[in-house]
Amino acid sequence: MSVTLESARSIFSSTKIADVVVQTTDAYNKLSVEDQLALLWFAYTEMGVTITPAATGSASMILAEPTLNEIKKMSAAAQSQVMFDLASNADTVIGRTYSSFRVNTKLGFWYELGQLMKLGQVAPIPVGYKLSAEGSKVLEAIRNLDPGQQITVLRNTVVNMGYNPSVGEDYAKREAPKSTPISLSERVQAKIEGVTNYTVLSYIDYMNAYEFSLAAGLFAEEGALQPPFQKPIVGPKAILTYMGEECQGLKMMPERGVVDVVEDGYTQIKVTGKVQTPWFGGGIGMNIAWRFLLDPQGKIFYVAIDLLASPKELLNLARS
Repeated sequence: MSVTLESARSIFSSTKIADVVVQTTDAYNKLSVEDQLALLWFAYTEMGVTITPAATGSASMILAEPTLNEIKKMSAAAQSQVMFDLASNADTVIGRTYSSFRVNTKLGFWYELGQLMKLGQVAPIPVGYKLSAEGSKVLEAIRNLDPGQQITVLRNTVVNMGYNPSVGEDYAKREAPKSTPISLSERVQAKIEGVTNYTVLSYIDYMNAYEFSLAAGLFAEEGALQPPFQKPIVGPKAILTYMGEECQGLKMMPERGVVDVVEDGYTQIKVTGKVQTPWFGGGIGMNIAWRFLLDPQGKIFYVAIDLLASPKELLNLARS
């Protein structure tokens, strides 16, 4: 068997992914900038009703506070222009600062802007503004998603705002941020029904402890990690940088899995469970599948993290 990254991506192909997230994100991206900003305003002001609020206490909001304070001091017209520039990817000082934020901070930044709008400290969407027919459809689509899917769409709407001269997310060219591992006394070892594989269990344990260097060390030199709805990140160095930037605060809760030994000593393992993120309040979990392909040496050649289409997919462990 000739294993390639492309062939690895087809393991457990019966897994049903939440394609509605991609469809909703694409529909959002086709809106006018005015409608995009209005939709964010409506979404964030509805938080706690149909859209779950970001847990800003868990986000690194201290990094965003100077920018938020700067915006508060501006005139209403200037405040509106800042938001327009962010959504338009304009090259501004604030746009470059925003692009340096991690995902959690970007989500918290927009949540705080929404709160400041409600308090009258930042210019709100103009009174009487009505979303276009297309914008209303996107907002309704977000309302109808489950909480994990909602927050993923909101993540997608804000993550690419701001000005970033680099094209794409080339983590191999960036230095891995330092992380603070959880103390040994607070760690709980993962247990997965149907799976005893050392590499898979260690991966979950290291990720939950924020031991990202150890987690990245489980990958083969040519190994790849594919986050939900993103292209694969290849090589331990790039994977380590990605983990440091985007996996802080995650809590992985695997439940059950299935193991399938294939040709040439490779092993494919599918695990389903939930992930809690700092973007949620109230301990709400996202329904997740991890699809592993391990090489004959037990290293991770490929792992995909999939946001599942529905809770019933947690039980879909068919070998395919």
